[in-house]
Amino acid sequence: MPKSEKQKLKLLYLLKILTEQTDEQHPMPMAVLLEKLKAEEISAERKSVYHDMDCLADFGVDIGFDPSRSSGGYYLASRDFELPELKLLADAVSASRFITRSKSEQLIRKIGKLASRHEAVQLRRQVYTSGQIKNENESIYYHVDAIHTAIHENRQISFLYLEWNLQKKLVPRKGGKPYRISPWSLMWNDENYYLIGYDAEAGMLKHFRVDKIGPIEMLKERREGEAVFEKCDLSAYSAKTFGMYGGDETIVTLSFPDFLVGVVLDRFGKDVSLQKLPEGRFAVHVKVMVSRQFYGWLAGIGKEVKVTAPESVRDGYRDYLREIVEEMDG
Repeated sequence: MPKSEKQKLKLLYLLKILTEQTDEQHPMPMAVLLEKLKAEEISAERKSVYHDMDCLADFGVDIGFDPSRSSGGYYLASRDFELPELKLLADAVSASRFITRSKSEQLIRKIGKLASRHEAVQLRRQVYTSGQIKNENESIYYHVDAIHTAIHENRQISFLYLEWNLQKKLVPRKGGKPYRISPWSLMWNDENYYLIGYDAEAGMLKHFRVDKIGPIEMLKERREGEAVFEKCDLSAYSAKTFGMYGGDETIVTLSFPDFLVGVVLDRFGKDVSLQKLPEGRFAVHVKVMVSRQFYGWLAGIGKEVKVTAPESVRDGYRDYLREIVEEMDG
């Protein structure tokens, strides 16, 4: 680009320098600003840059001046996101199991561009603090986009649903027969992303882990199951579905010692009704999907939890525990 053309971009380059290289702790003296512009093949005088600063301020850019330095210093005084907010975003990306490690690093680098380069260092360090298992399926991002598009356009989708085999490879379920689903929502639960959709063949809502979905084909048919989805409270659906495993929906009565009230509220939410019982215990009536994962959650709490009703769930829980003991003894 000819120098005369770049000169027309002086205001934009000035804003870029202030955005990327300055903050309250790192103001930039006028002399250094002029050197930075010169490095971009833009000649400027102090007077013209003072005028540019006024133009940026009139446009709404919050430019600060630190007079404590011998020559003073200019900096970008406010941004769309404060550094603590960016740290929260970076931590969330880093901790998200369904986001691959490479994508986490890419996203945090992009988040860092919302801060000065001095502050961005603090964000990039977050990537390496998480030792948890990360998903390796890069296609999840395209699947999420395709699902959102199908929801927006009110279209059904078709896909293969995959599961792991002993060779640690994802292979299709149902013998490779595609699932035909009307997508209605996406849910982030138990560190994974799930598609909530209506299966017309089964006549019910189902959920699918997005990282186990194969290539998605958008169909021309309109979505079905709207009335069923409208009756579904997603927050309640998440609370009653343990590990996002399905089962028979049942109202179960459980009793706990008072000191486990936090465990119950964390699992079922603060709207759950607590009934005071003698001897420092309380009871709850909750709607859950009864499954082995539900029994596993009870077993994890141990002898402190008691299944009061219904009898079928009490018997199911006993059988679950008996099978484990017998298998260990066998």
